[in-house]
Formats: sequence, C-alpha cells, structure tokens
Amino acid sequence: MPSIPATLRCLRRGAVIAAGLALAACSSSSSSSAPSTSTSNSASAAAAHKPMSIAYLSFAVENSYDAPMLAAAQAVASTDGATLKVFDANNSPQTQFSQLQDVINSGQYNGIIVQPIFGTGLTSLVAQAIAKGIKVVNMDQILGPDLSTDQPQVKGLSANVTFVPTEIGTKLGDLVVQACKARSLDPCQVGYLFDIKASALDVAINGAFTKAIAGSPVKIAAQGQSFFSPTTGLSAVQTMLQAQPGLNLIVGSDQGIEGGAQALASAHLTGKVILVGYGASAAALAGVKSGAWYADVAQAPASEGREAVQAMVKALRTGTSSGGIDPVASLPNGGVVTHANVGQFTAEWPG
Repeated sequence: MPSIPATLRCLRRGAVIAAGLALAACSSSSSSSAPSTSTSNSASAAAAHKPMSIAYLSFAVENSYDAPMLAAAQAVASTDGATLKVFDANNSPQTQFSQLQDVINSGQYNGIIVQPIFGTGLTSLVAQAIAKGIKVVNMDQILGPDLSTDQPQVKGLSANVTFVPTEIGTKLGDLVVQACKARSLDPCQVGYLFDIKASALDVAINGAFTKAIAGSPVKIAAQGQSFFSPTTGLSAVQTMLQAQPGLNLIVGSDQGIEGGAQALASAHLTGKVILVGYGASAAALAGVKSGAWYADVAQAPASEGREAVQAMVKALRTGTSSGGIDPVASLPNGGVVTHANVGQFTAEWPG
C-alpha cells in the first residue's frame, strides 16, 4: 500500500519538525498517493483499448502457402479489433526492404509483422523499429543468421513465430534414407529439388539434409529448382529425368514435388520413383495417404499467421513478449507425416 511507507517517512520527519506539521504532511502524502492505483488502472485500460495499427509484410500474397497464413492473421486481427495493412513484396527482397523502411518512417503503425525473404537483410531495420517503440513480430522465416533455432535473434523482438529450417533438412534426410532402405536401393539415386538454391532457407535445409544422409547409400544424382511452383517443379524434374533416367527418388518442397509427380506421370514412372516432400499441404497429405508419396515433413502456415497476430496483440496490450514459438513443435511424430499416421494431420494450405 503506498500510504504506509509514506506515513513512516512522515513519522521520522516528526523528530525535527512539529508533530502537527508532520501529521499534516502525512495526511497530504497519503491523499496524493491514493489516486495512483486508479491512475494505474486507467493506464492499463487505455493500453488494452488503444488502437492497434499493424503493418503485415508478406513475402508473396499470391503464394498458395502464404494465402492461408494471411487469412488466419486477418481473422485474428478482426476479432481482436486490430487494423491490418498488408504489404506484398512479391518475392523481392529489395521491395520488402523498402516497404519496411516506409512503414517505420510513416509513423502510422504501432506494430509490424514481418515475413522475411532475406532475414539477415532486415535485422537492422527491425532494430530501428523497436528502438522507435514499434512492436515487431517475426513470422515464418528466420530473422537473423542462425537457421537452427526458433529463438529471437533481434533484441526486443515481441515474438518469433517460425519453423526451424535445419530441422526440416534433418527430417527430410532421415526419411530419404529410410525410403531407400525400404526398397533396398544401394546406391539410391536421388534428385534434389531446391526452391531457391541461393536462399538462406535452402542453404540451411540442404546443409542439414546432407549431414543426415552422410554414410548412407543415398547419392545426389541430379539437382533442380522449383521456386515454390508446381509448374516450375514439373519442368525441373523433367530436366533431371532426361539427364538421369535412373533416378530412384525425388525430394523437395510440396509445390516442387507436385510438379515432380506430374513429370513422373507423363514419363509413366508413377510408383517407380519415390517422392518425399515437406509442407503438409493438402496435396501432400493426399499423396501420402494414397501411397503415391512416401512421406512428408509438416509445416503449418495458418497456425503461424494466427499465432503471430495473437502475439502482436499481446505485446501491444500488455507489453509482454512471447519469445520463440514453433507452430509444428506439438504436431504428431515431430511433424513427420507417414502412411501410418497421415490421418492425424490436417492440411493448412492446398499445395
């Protein structure tokens, strides 16, 4: 209670001033401290109901993976009374950098949700935003140089809602080794589909994948890039099959593997070449269920969008940070989808 220590201070002052004055001072101190609780409550109420203007920096709104993430984010924002303004970088790191600069300088936003294309390129701007008192939540891709953790890498970040790229690479590698062993393939000739080979995401996934297959019969016989597109994945796999017609397995993201499945169908190789993907899209879960795909590693884009806005609302209303949040951490079997457990997974995006 603020009035008790104030009274004690006043009684000590009574030793050097008249008792009546001391009591009068105590009475004055006590009465002035009483409204502090009311003031504090008013401040909390104001924080809970202050306008929440959030800039949402998407890597590509039209991407089939990003669309459900944005839809989930908008649903939470609407329910919680927040205004969400979407900025579409359309896969351009330069555009996203400029958009973030503009958002920070505009003074119109007290919150920013960023879905990085090139994470290390945005860290300095995010630090600037935080220094200006803007709450920032990172989502989906790693914001910083370490792609083996979901923990925040920028001081003051309100939340880091991401999957861990190196974990995807390790799980993909383990699944490929298992699939090759199940068919007694030695060597096992693998076609590896990057999404964007030079990206930090692909470098991290491929590095962990390479470690996971080390010492096994798995050999990378061909490589291609899908650019997160089934159409491009189709062309890439057709090219790989022309160069290496003896491929036993193709591995990559769901969108690339969808295109790969089409290429195999055209070459009358369906069922003869193993498919392993990552994303847990509707296409992937259907493929694993039917046996057309061997296995998949889950991602949860809608959960990311929902949890990112929830963390932002919490930060704006209470000032509380949520730390690292991995949306796939609680999924069955560590997020590894197989024919035996595919019924336990729900797709959050089409593929």
